[in-house]
Amino acid sequence: MGKVIAIVGMCGSGKSVASDYLVAIGYKKVYFGGVTMEKLQENNMEITPENEKYMREKLRKELGMGAYAKILLPRILEYQAYSNVVLDGLYSWDEYLILKDELKDNLSVIAIVTNRNIRYERLLVREVRPLTNKEAESRDISEIENLAKGGPIAMADYFLLNNADKDTYIKNLQEILKDIELR
Repeated sequence: MGKVIAIVGMCGSGKSVASDYLVAIGYKKVYFGGVTMEKLQENNMEITPENEKYMREKLRKELGMGAYAKILLPRILEYQAYSNVVLDGLYSWDEYLILKDELKDNLSVIAIVTNRNIRYERLLVREVRPLTNKEAESRDISEIENLAKGGPIAMADYFLLNNADKDTYIKNLQEILKDIELR
């Protein structure tokens, strides 16, 4: 059984950079946001911040706050049977509880913490789905109020500060990974 590492944090904190690094060293990736994109495509909806918010909230209204964990758990367990797994974008408290109950000590949560102004600067210039400061703030508020995103961040096993350059960030991530490997 492989280890499962959930990367949590606010939009623009660097979750995808950490996840991509883990994939580069051999982890299988389960991208929670991919469910949103798949559902938007299935419903012939344009990928916009408004439609993404609508779909995230719709899925959770229909399936409960643990919707994404319920949808993705079979894939996570399949990958875990033969590989280490990185979860990019675990959001809600209910998702965390479902995964913790199923994976127990095989789940480690890393919270990526970045100053808000730095996150917003990064979001303005990112290549995929850039956000204005107003859109980023609106998304932050929505995710905190409607998706219970704060719980998994608060209960993380590790906190990784991402206010500096990418090399420092990856070096600090590597230190956390060494500790996880020892568990």
